[in-house]
Amino acid sequence: MITESGRVVGIEDKALWVETIRRSTCGSCAAQKGCGQGLMNKLTDGRRNQLRVLLGSQSADAFHLDDEVEISIPERALIAGAMTVYLLPLFSMIAGMALASQYAPSDAIAALGALLGFVGGMVLVRLHAMYIHNKPAFQASVVAKYEPGLINSVAISTTPYSE
Repeated sequence: MITESGRVVGIEDKALWVETIRRSTCGSCAAQKGCGQGLMNKLTDGRRNQLRVLLGSQSADAFHLDDEVEISIPERALIAGAMTVYLLPLFSMIAGMALASQYAPSDAIAALGALLGFVGGMVLVRLHAMYIHNKPAFQASVVAKYEPGLINSVAISTTPYSE
């Protein structure tokens, strides 16, 4: 399970809308100066994302706007989602190009077939997203709600230990 904390920004009957802030770990990496990913993360670090999170067996009445919650998503769902979003349009584009070029040897027809295949793949991705919309195995879920009294009640001693 991959976990993240966030803030509740919307409440539905069986789901919450949670806002998370994207944070980069590039500051602790030794190769941050020569890495292209580090450069891209500097542009998007701190961006706010909102996602729909299923409640499962919990009641929506237990949550309020601006509550801090911990959410999780199964690794399987993340990997399957990435493969669906990236590979399905790519494979359908290649299939559309191959099919179109079989019937007409023109490059323009092959390009048109690739475009139609890509659009068809995107439609399939959208249909897949609608199919898994409320399936718990593919959605993020609420793990815990942070209670304000419990977070602030932790005492940390700053005095050094002495015998």
